[in-house]
Amino acid sequence: MLRLTDLKLPLDHSGADLEQAIRTRLKLGKGELRGFTVAKRSHDARKRGAIALIYALDVEVADEAAVLARFADDAHVHPAPDTRYRFVAQAPATLAHRPIVIGLGPCGLFAGLLLAQMGFRPIILDRGKAVRERTKDTWDLWRKRNLHPESNVQFGEGGAGTFSDGKLYSQIRDPQHHGRKVLEEFVKAGAPEEILWINKPHIGTFRLVTMVEHMRGTIESLGGEIRFQQKVDDLILEAEGTDRQRIRGVVLAGGEEIRSDHVVLAVGHSARDTFAMLHARGVYVEAKPFSIGFRVEHPQSIIDRARFGPQAGHPLLGAADYKLVHHAKNGRAVYSFCMCPGGTVVAATSEPGRVVTNGMSQYSRNERNANAAIVVGIDPVDFTPFDGSGSPLAGIALQRALESRAYVLGGENYNAPGQLVGDFLAGRASREFGEVLPSFKPGVTLGSLDSALPDYAIAAIREAMPAFDRQIKGFAMHDAVFTGVETRTSSPIRIKRDHSLQSLNTTGLYPAGEGAGYAGGILSAGVDGIKVAEAVARSMVGG
Repeated sequence: MLRLTDLKLPLDHSGADLEQAIRTRLKLGKGELRGFTVAKRSHDARKRGAIALIYALDVEVADEAAVLARFADDAHVHPAPDTRYRFVAQAPATLAHRPIVIGLGPCGLFAGLLLAQMGFRPIILDRGKAVRERTKDTWDLWRKRNLHPESNVQFGEGGAGTFSDGKLYSQIRDPQHHGRKVLEEFVKAGAPEEILWINKPHIGTFRLVTMVEHMRGTIESLGGEIRFQQKVDDLILEAEGTDRQRIRGVVLAGGEEIRSDHVVLAVGHSARDTFAMLHARGVYVEAKPFSIGFRVEHPQSIIDRARFGPQAGHPLLGAADYKLVHHAKNGRAVYSFCMCPGGTVVAATSEPGRVVTNGMSQYSRNERNANAAIVVGIDPVDFTPFDGSGSPLAGIALQRALESRAYVLGGENYNAPGQLVGDFLAGRASREFGEVLPSFKPGVTLGSLDSALPDYAIAAIREAMPAFDRQIKGFAMHDAVFTGVETRTSSPIRIKRDHSLQSLNTTGLYPAGEGAGYAGGILSAGVDGIKVAEAVARSMVGG
């Protein structure tokens, strides 16, 4: 097969038009084109009146060598890459100890799946509940203001990604095509096949729920064991020299010990008590940068018109998204994060007396509002006022302080504090909503957000919004709504690992995914889960 890239056609072209474009581009005569499949499809909306679709295609021709020779100097014609996944090991007939995976978010799910597919019968432990029970608990906060600290947007089967837009794209380097394996497993579990080839695939929460259940069934059918409401409270460790230790198992909250020499740590970015336990037990942990800010909501129609012009609403384009960055005069970077077209802002706290926002969309992306986090990058030096000890966990102290403040500003009932963008820019408190009605449940309490974030963050966002308005007309509209606070953009720590993907100082412990600081989204977390599963498998077979 040949890979033909950067083939552009008008938005409303036909299948025959695409076939003819391939023949013309490759200078193929009658009968020389044997077939083709779409490898990737994106769009170019820079000319809003003439939006083009851009294809990458795998093409079968009668004489591949001749075509390659004809286009030897053409960067857009080359052999198609081999994206088939190949397992790195197979489990022996007997195992002294089964591998343990802690956490069943995207990273833990794929680590467990790969280990099960290789015959290692993993034991997967999750502090939360199965996904449908977890969904009920999550709605209990949204509808009735009842928080379940171990079963919510952050904790439970599927991880935080279950209550999100379900984005399945990433900017990670992936030379081994592990991302393709993630997407193919999702299709097997019920995702639409289009995620294999559209440029920015997404699934949405409702589909993710059934897919996660299907993948759980696959793991169990292959001998894996999944145990819910099994929080890991401690590690079983033994000394391995003066500055190194080795893991020998885990201790559950109920006191049960499970022995294993290989433990995957895929706990997500909000497992603060687990981070504290790891630090106390001597596992190497360091503070890392993350971002803080607000969610902003606009009418989706404004974003569509700004991005697609007269083509807004075209079924092939769907709801428009955006990605914005501004470098403020105070040295802070302000950027949009986790943009959810046609979605809702959701309550994402996991601790009592705190308010956290996140964004979510369904597959249809047909809700009235667009939302995104508008966040400011912060570094460990910014954590000091919140934890003077210099601890690597100081970022958690900052998060908690901001989330507690948001709880108070919202009325101490899990409402989120909010403010109209126009009032925020003018420095006055908001009293009533305008055109944009916020989607956050259980509710939004209007007022001033000036005290919700540090002064440098407020100043940077105030400067950024008019700059963003110059890129997307209407972005700084008066009635757009800010909802606070967004603090869980990424993990506040990194659990560093070596070339074998094990902890720097704890043999047999494999930090993985978002919580360990090695991923940022469903796809990258799944890819990291695969890489760590491969490392565990190699170690267990002596490779």
